[in-house]
Amino acid sequence: MSAPRSAAGLDAHAIRRTFLDFFAAREHTVVRSSPLVPQNDPSLLFVNAGMVPFKDVFTGREQRPYQRAASAQRCLRAGGKHNDLENVGFTPRHHTLFEMLGNFSFGDYFKADAIRWAWEFLTEGLRLPASRLCVSVFSGEGEHAPYDQEAYDLWCELIPKDRIYACDAKENFWQMGDTGPCGPCSEIHLFYGGDAPPDALRDGPFGPAHEDDKYLELWNLVFMQYEKMPDGTLVALPRPSIDTGAGLERLASVCAGVPTNYETDLLRPLVDRAKQLAGVSGPQGDNEAPYQVIADHARATTFLIADGVFPDRAGRSYVLRRIMRRAIRYGTRVGLDEPFFHHMCAATVEGFVAAYPELSAAAATIDEVVRSEEEAFRRTLSRGLRRVSVALGGLDDASVFPAAVAAELYDTYGFPVDLTAVIAREKGLSLDEPAVEAEIQRRQAGDEGFRSQDVAVESVYFEIAERIGDAASFVGYDTEQAQATVRAIVVDGAHVDRLEAEVEAELVFDRTPFYAESGGQVGDAGTLSSASARFDVHDTQKLAGLHVHRGQLRSGALAVGDAGQLQVDTARRDAIRRNHSATHLLHGALRAVLGAHVTQKGSLVAPEYLRFDFSHGRPLTSDERRRVEELVNTEILANAGTTTAEMGLDAAKRAGAIGLFGEKYGERVRVVQIGRESVELCGGTHVVRAGDIGSMVITAESGIAAGVRRVEAVTGLSALAHAQRLHRVVDEAMAAAHASSSDDLVSRIDRLVGDLKTRAREIADLKRKLATGGGGAQDEVVDVAGTRLLAKRVTGADPKTLRDAADTLRDRLGSGVVVLGSDHGGKAQLLVAVTKDLAGRVHAGKLVQALTAAIGGRGGGRPDLAQAGGPEVAGLDRAIAGAAPALAAQLDRGGN
Repeated sequence: MSAPRSAAGLDAHAIRRTFLDFFAAREHTVVRSSPLVPQNDPSLLFVNAGMVPFKDVFTGREQRPYQRAASAQRCLRAGGKHNDLENVGFTPRHHTLFEMLGNFSFGDYFKADAIRWAWEFLTEGLRLPASRLCVSVFSGEGEHAPYDQEAYDLWCELIPKDRIYACDAKENFWQMGDTGPCGPCSEIHLFYGGDAPPDALRDGPFGPAHEDDKYLELWNLVFMQYEKMPDGTLVALPRPSIDTGAGLERLASVCAGVPTNYETDLLRPLVDRAKQLAGVSGPQGDNEAPYQVIADHARATTFLIADGVFPDRAGRSYVLRRIMRRAIRYGTRVGLDEPFFHHMCAATVEGFVAAYPELSAAAATIDEVVRSEEEAFRRTLSRGLRRVSVALGGLDDASVFPAAVAAELYDTYGFPVDLTAVIAREKGLSLDEPAVEAEIQRRQAGDEGFRSQDVAVESVYFEIAERIGDAASFVGYDTEQAQATVRAIVVDGAHVDRLEAEVEAELVFDRTPFYAESGGQVGDAGTLSSASARFDVHDTQKLAGLHVHRGQLRSGALAVGDAGQLQVDTARRDAIRRNHSATHLLHGALRAVLGAHVTQKGSLVAPEYLRFDFSHGRPLTSDERRRVEELVNTEILANAGTTTAEMGLDAAKRAGAIGLFGEKYGERVRVVQIGRESVELCGGTHVVRAGDIGSMVITAESGIAAGVRRVEAVTGLSALAHAQRLHRVVDEAMAAAHASSSDDLVSRIDRLVGDLKTRAREIADLKRKLATGGGGAQDEVVDVAGTRLLAKRVTGADPKTLRDAADTLRDRLGSGVVVLGSDHGGKAQLLVAVTKDLAGRVHAGKLVQALTAAIGGRGGGRPDLAQAGGPEVAGLDRAIAGAAPALAAQLDRGGN
């Protein structure tokens, strides 16, 4: 079936540019794509639609300097409600990451312009055949949501009536949530049914629910004209708005005249790269899907890491891990047995960097994280396959693979459930996947990792912000005290006019020197003193644009309108300043020592210490750690001044200022420079000169996620206290070791460690000799139906000693079965080893299972080696005595 083709012949990147230029010419502000991680929206894992970055603008909670906007927003649907992951690669148009082209009106133009401009862009900008386009309007639902006659009449001016279809609320009514802005939609579809004449368009109905190979939805126009109330009624909005969305991938496929999105210039180069890595080329027929999976997932992975998401076990990080592992798994199916996915992500950067320049700065981090994750997953696959083998060895007459084991494999090893199902099927077993899912959910019950860590903004603060107008002016860069007036008081989430007694509350003032927690820096603490009250401020947060001072009324009474003196805790603020400025110097030193791939992934600036998370794929060596400390302290000793300046975001980037990946910055930013090298976007408080930091000492370094390291450090008097603690430890160690100096202490420790290793080897050797009987074990061999059996108890042997002893005894036997039992750490252990010549006649896993009842435990393993454990040490002798009859029974059954 041939596909209609745009006469404009534009590629995807040209379509993106044409769309944005089209609406810029119509007085729209072109807004760059926001990161995939939503800002201040804990309800979403990812940005999943073009309107998400404008959500607060539509609801009136945020004001922007424009009323019209256009964007090409990257979106991702691979978790939560919008989860297309299992379809991706197997259908023409499902994707994890996609680009949504959209134009938006915030109380400015409405239906007439939205409909006319959409039609003009498709028929004139992209030159799609108008005869193949058809539209839908809302059919109405009850008295409160009538038929969208206005949209119908507007479309009648552009398109024949018989190509306008009415659809119900399921298809053509959009709402943001159970309450809030909502309204009817109008969808534009393309007839995709080959060379049929335009009359075929009368065949409807059509819509997303009926979309097939004949109709393709191109664009959805949402007319936000109502507000849905808690009782379900719809109230007309005083300033209706427009939200539209058109998938770039779909438009690209139409303009190119190809039947699937994977054949567009967005994804075809990635599909071809996957095939090149696998050593194939051209269409692969029924085996095309793995390459499409790899291409799609490489694009999603690249943008997620660039936006600051790293693979891990919870939330967004877990979604990324699933995407990566699914791609790698499909890679193994087409013969990609060595790490390959980083090559796919490099190809993604190359293909998209022109449209998204931020990919260039993230390229090294993406490569390092992807390499590390793939290597780890391939080890996971290896470990998981061994665990599956052990589990299968313990299933005699079973027909179902245990759901608990599949859940354990998934939860503990990250082993994919569908891969477990494939292996189980190969062994003639089924897998109850709903039961596995239930078990996984039980294991992960209570995990709220998917929720955003942003502070949940209570509605009361939006109400206060609307009532009192502009947020309080912050004067804390220049002073730590200020005269201020109480503008609002909140107790237990409710606004009150007056405070009495020792009650905890939150206060909002008209001006404040208190810094509100932001950018990793904790909020200030201090006091409010008035003629009638004293209020202790424990913390300061920024909610709904307001500086919210949390604390407790210590004396007197306080009312809205009262004036008083705000005083920041100066000693605490000074400590925070030192740590924040040291964090900037630390960032620069890490980049200088480790490389430009180092980017900030998070931080905590507290008065006691600082914490800095950054992209790097391995632990710091002791030499790297020393060099980082030296660079920071050299800058401190140089005592350069700190300068701050406000400028446009683009100007700041040109000046070399470094920002936090995924952070949302305004058009105007504050740039902080300390010394010659450290230039960062930052709104925090800092020392006047670098020397005010005193000194900095790294106290800890660790990994917190794949490709992310964490450094903790202290400054000032805390650094001195840390050094004194280390000196005290060294002095105590010298005394205990009778060392004359720190150098002598190291030498003595080296000798002690060497002596301990020698003693450990000697002890292990003695244990092994005791376990094997020192050569006399042949006297304990018995004949069981022509098969030699050595079954004995070994006192106090740990698992490793038991395995070593079994290997030694099996070699001595030449042909036969070894059964060993031991009590270690208050638990009973059994181990069975079988020589290779008995394969098919004796199964070690089944034999050990026959003995486990005596020790009250469980066990299993491979045909040649198996083990079991249990709590009943007293049953060991009975288990050893039962080895001969159990072996005889198995031989009678032919090894079953």
